Amino acid sequence: MSDYPDMEHKKLQGKLRIKILELHHKANSGHIGCSLSCIDIMISILKFKETEDTFILSKGHAATALYTILNETGEIPDEVMNTFYKNDTTLPAHPAPLKYKAIPFATGSLGHGLPLAVGIAKAKKLKSATGISYVLMSDGETNEGTSWEGGHFAVANKLDNLLVFIDKNRLQGFGNTADILGDTASAKVWEAIGFDVIEVDGHSISAMLEAKKNMIENKNGKPKMIIANTVKGKGIAYMENKMEWHYLPMNEVQYKEAVNKIEIDYDV
Repeated sequence: MSDYPDMEHKKLQGKLRIKILELHHKANSGHIGCSLSCIDIMISILKFKETEDTFILSKGHAATALYTILNETGEIPDEVMNTFYKNDTTLPAHPAPLKYKAIPFATGSLGHGLPLAVGIAKAKKLKSATGISYVLMSDGETNEGTSWEGGHFAVANKLDNLLVFIDKNRLQGFGNTADILGDTASAKVWEAIGFDVIEVDGHSISAMLEAKKNMIENKNGKPKMIIANTVKGKGIAYMENKMEWHYLPMNEVQYKEAVNKIEIDYDV
């Protein structure tokens, strides 16, 4: 991957990264690196989805990425964004179905998002409804048995209206994914059970939009998957590929350094 592969969408990518940093700084909260790794994926899904499409964020610890893109699309007002992580908020650390149609389920307990999206895709088929059932997973949660049950069900039921994105940043809770249970987010593994799979640069929105279009148009009875190769903490040098930035909050100096870096590199 190049450092900034997508000039067309660069300012939007930078703008939403700054919003993510702002939310975490005000709340003094962690889970920053995982939101920065997947925000570009979420832009490619939610900024360009059709009205009849649905979306599940399975890796719910990246909630701030979801909130920022929903704020960008007008579904979460600016004044509500200021309540993130506070008492009585509708924007908790993990998404919850408290108010917004775009957040239909509580997520964050990993391995549940794919089964939910599979159920939605099956319901659409039964009702002859249009629209794609999208879900964004982490590569670490492909370790979960429920992910494989959901995957096999999707194949057996020919759910070609299911499109799974995997945020493949190669880090999970306590180490490199390759060192835990091996690469369970491998294209060849998912192809072997019956998925159509494309691998792309997960920080190039243009590449993901093209892959998404090709997948949606291919109505061959196979569920679809786009494996998006990403960098945890993308855009912030001291966070990139560092497991600890799944957990740490930023201090004032780190926050200012991060925002300044994004403003320069993304021309915001």
